[in-house]
Amino acid sequence: MIILSLNCGSSSVKYQLYNWTKKEIIAKGVVERVTIGKSFCVHEVNHREKLTLQHDCPNHREAIKLIIDTLVHPKYGAINNLSDISAVGHRVVHGGEKFSKSVLINEEVLKTFKELSILAPLHNPPNIMGIEAAKGLLPDIPHAAIMDTAWHQTMLPYAYMYAVPYEWYEKYRIRRYGFHGTSLLYVAKRAAVLLNKDPFDCNLISCHIGNGVSINAVKSGISYDTSMGFTPLEGAIMGTRAGDHDAALDFYIMQKEGYTPKEIDAILNKKSGILGITGKYTDRRDVVKAAGEGEERAKLAIDMEVYRLKKYIGAYTAVLGRLDALIFTAGVGEMSTTIRGKILDGLELIGIKYDPAKNSLAKTRNKESDISAKDSPVKVFVIPTDEELVFVEDVVALIEGNYDIHTNFKYTFQEKNYKNLMREKAYKKEQKELFEKK
Repeated sequence: MIILSLNCGSSSVKYQLYNWTKKEIIAKGVVERVTIGKSFCVHEVNHREKLTLQHDCPNHREAIKLIIDTLVHPKYGAINNLSDISAVGHRVVHGGEKFSKSVLINEEVLKTFKELSILAPLHNPPNIMGIEAAKGLLPDIPHAAIMDTAWHQTMLPYAYMYAVPYEWYEKYRIRRYGFHGTSLLYVAKRAAVLLNKDPFDCNLISCHIGNGVSINAVKSGISYDTSMGFTPLEGAIMGTRAGDHDAALDFYIMQKEGYTPKEIDAILNKKSGILGITGKYTDRRDVVKAAGEGEERAKLAIDMEVYRLKKYIGAYTAVLGRLDALIFTAGVGEMSTTIRGKILDGLELIGIKYDPAKNSLAKTRNKESDISAKDSPVKVFVIPTDEELVFVEDVVALIEGNYDIHTNFKYTFQEKNYKNLMREKAYKKEQKELFEKK
């Protein structure tokens, strides 16, 4: 069985072709600069040199057509026919409360994703464009949606509710949803392997630090709390997103500058965060370099980001009660030794000690690393994320009927006892009380 995974961003489409029978990646790549001109595809096939193909892609349909044509190309393709592809898995950022697990896509599902676009304006629209394009080009096979929000559906009301009028939740489902779920699920499972512990005996804090940033508290193996909220805007300071701030300042600036709600939303999502502080950078490599050269606003941006992340780690340690491991993942989390080191400095008070020498060597996306000090009560891991593997395993589970429709928890990684463990160990009493109240 061969599964194609598609991850559509606003100006890029990442793809991976996976042979489930052999448990190996056949091909992977990315189409960059979709919709903005001078598009190109970076294509990799096992045991061959990486290839770059120039091809203009004015829309996502053209980008996905380029991917499909590349995969079956007689010279540099990876498969002989499109009929070799059994199914397609699509990343969808926001699934709301309606979807607590991955789902096969039909018109009703697609309609719901469109309705939820207002909650994830940077991501759901391109996700939907990708789905529609792929279904048009590959209409005769199953298409599945793997949602970032599904992993966090185990949060309890006291963690996901906001202290605003309750009727807002009843009418509009205003609550914390959380994001980056596929990445956070993957690293939580891998941390359990590295700890040599039952996943459901693990308490973890995962730091997904890229252009977007999520901090996730994992208690007894499932998501307990997370920094992103109703939309991906809340939480840590990010590349272009403001993160946590006083909501009243939005109204104040709207009044002072005459911004519309749509304009202030765009500013908070696309012109704030690291970009807002530095005035010109979003890539942390540029920020670290500029800070090293004496740019004060670059130094300020790093200090602000690190300070916010330290606060989240401290708060989540308190609510977990016991911490087994702290995890770093995603582009910055995996690659930036400087930012990791600044976050870890001073955390000895809560049992987190790292080895600076090990940290300096852990700067690759191809290797899991333990950067803990020998005497650290809490392990510190750098774990390259693999969201595409989660896509593949969820698609296979859906096709084979291995998804349990009676639970709100994801069945992944082909563990036959996963759903039973969830029922037996994961907040059994609290979930029961919650359902009884409902």
